[in-house]
Amino acid sequence: MRVMDRSLPDLEVERAELLARLAELGDFRRGSVSENWRRCGKPNCVCATEGHPGHGPRWLWQRTLPGGRKVARQLSPGEVDKVRAELDAYHAFARLTDQLVAVNEAICEARPVEPPGVRLVGKASDAGSDGEKGGSRAGSGRRSRRRSPTNSTG
Repeated sequence: MRVMDRSLPDLEVERAELLARLAELGDFRRGSVSENWRRCGKPNCVCATEGHPGHGPRWLWQRTLPGGRKVARQLSPGEVDKVRAELDAYHAFARLTDQLVAVNEAICEARPVEPPGVRLVGKASDAGSDGEKGGSRAGSGRRSRRRSPTNSTG
């Protein structure tokens, strides 16, 4: 059954389950791990012979930062499995958040429109305990720099 065809209570249960699964993910990180072999450039080294793959493997964790800048760090052999597991957890995180967004959109569509004058306690429409907007505190000691119309001459 499609997400949009489900009842509001079912969607809310699914959202709670997705949030619980997100909480269980543990450590995760973005990026990828590549295995690299390289030649050192020394003419007498074994890596200079035809068909030799080069020195390695060396593992590099790479990711793109906000703004598009790419960064990388070489991993020690002991870090490779840990980082790969964290990358797998990130992919699970991305799938779960996509599902969570779809369920939340369906909840928004399924939730009835609030009639005028009715407040839902604890929701974003709840302005405050007395129904008034917040504002500056009375008696804050600061005065406006504007002149009142009666004092404009002086």
